[in-house]
Amino acid sequence: MHPHEPVTFGESHLAIEAVVALAERRVSAHLQDDAAYRERIARGARFLDTLLSKEGVIYGVTTGYGDSCVVAVPLEHVEALPQHLYTFHGCGLGRLLEAPAVRAVLAARLRSLSHGVSGVRLELLERLRAFLEHDILPLIPEEGSVGASGDLTPLSYVAATLSGEREVSYQGQRRSSADVHRELGWQPLVLRPKEALALMNGTAVMTGLACLAFSRADYLLQLATRITALNVIALQGNPEHFDERLFAAKPHPGQTQVAAWLRQDLAIDAPLPPLHRLQDRYSLRCAPHVLGVLADSLGWLRGFIETELNSANDNPIIDGDAERVLHGGHFYGGHIAFAMDSLKTLVANVADLLDRQLALLVDTRYNHGLPSNLSGAPAERAMINHGFKAVQIGASAWTAEALKLTMPASVFSRSTECHNQDKVSMGTIAARDALRVLELTEQVAAATLLAANQGVWLRARQAESHALPPALAQMHEALLDEFVPVIEDRALEADLRHCLLRIGQRHWRLHA
Repeated sequence: MHPHEPVTFGESHLAIEAVVALAERRVSAHLQDDAAYRERIARGARFLDTLLSKEGVIYGVTTGYGDSCVVAVPLEHVEALPQHLYTFHGCGLGRLLEAPAVRAVLAARLRSLSHGVSGVRLELLERLRAFLEHDILPLIPEEGSVGASGDLTPLSYVAATLSGEREVSYQGQRRSSADVHRELGWQPLVLRPKEALALMNGTAVMTGLACLAFSRADYLLQLATRITALNVIALQGNPEHFDERLFAAKPHPGQTQVAAWLRQDLAIDAPLPPLHRLQDRYSLRCAPHVLGVLADSLGWLRGFIETELNSANDNPIIDGDAERVLHGGHFYGGHIAFAMDSLKTLVANVADLLDRQLALLVDTRYNHGLPSNLSGAPAERAMINHGFKAVQIGASAWTAEALKLTMPASVFSRSTECHNQDKVSMGTIAARDALRVLELTEQVAAATLLAANQGVWLRARQAESHALPPALAQMHEALLDEFVPVIEDRALEADLRHCLLRIGQRHWRLHA
């Protein structure tokens, strides 16, 4: 189940790819186990206990939560406070997060707490790791977080299930957390003062979702470039639009990279077929300029996401070494909110680009000699066959919905919780939006990929056709092995869904 090197949580940096590998069950999770590290974790928890014995005032430990921080909690009630925190936050609604998303959330929370400045016990870190290892997944409703004071409501489902309450998914079944604990011979955790707050008062949901979104966008960028190359062939486009000297005059690195990928795919160094047009329409000619914005943005998006991922983002911060309690606002998810609002706009532009390419493919006014709607039907049956006509309508609908969702969530801050949380990030909504835009754009990509392959197949049947460049020939044959060309009309839903499965698996090896 875990053929690759395990991911170790502790003092080392965690990359987006490690979270994605954990989310996809390709690696196992380990906890740093040297004595110095274990002592550092224990020191923070001991320091909290010392403060309790001295009746120190600590937010969320000896006080109420949020605007109730002015309410003192007597020592006899301190032990009950964590259970109350996750209990009253058990009000999430909407769909449940899918299994990979829950694993990413668990990984993000474990990474934050493993810094050793959250005042939690080693046993809590071990149990989070065990949830990942045994694939015990809290059932987390995705709605209910404003993304400041952290993802309180969704993360309450993590705190509660660690404590043997609420429900989890285990071995493909919906089970009570208490039952799963009994089956494994575990004692549910009794959360210590600050531990429920440490679990919940952070950005793990938005950050986990952001890791998944980044990975999907990275693959989508490469796939959209490959689809564009196929469409240059299908539409008899002008490959000189991607000339290296041309891009030296406007050297945005990502844009230059996309153009280089297109040159590789189209084998531009080889003898070129005769040109049919001086300039193609923008959805071909400007593809590096559209896709290049996403390519150039991935670097700073990674920086925002990985900095948040590798941060302690709860409140208060417990410095066990200097024996200080630092009250602040690291639960605010502004960087993730901005990253996800930006990503969804970048990705929706990819949908729009591919949708325009598909519109060219099906239209005899613009497809330079391909059959109407890419139908492969013989002439005597052409009048009753409509090929990819409805697929193009569907792609237009998916594109429109993706574009509609680009309204930034981060500008819709709402004052909540008796005006204590009076400025919030909306980062979790932005991350959910980004994943929905990715889902819609992958649907457009699936439609345009199948149509592009049909166009290349149709073009190869024409007398003046030329041999495909090697990379595209390999891709074309791989697609033909799984997707039969459309000759007589057939319902294409199954083909589209299978293509989406392959995209989700990152099945096709594309550009380095």
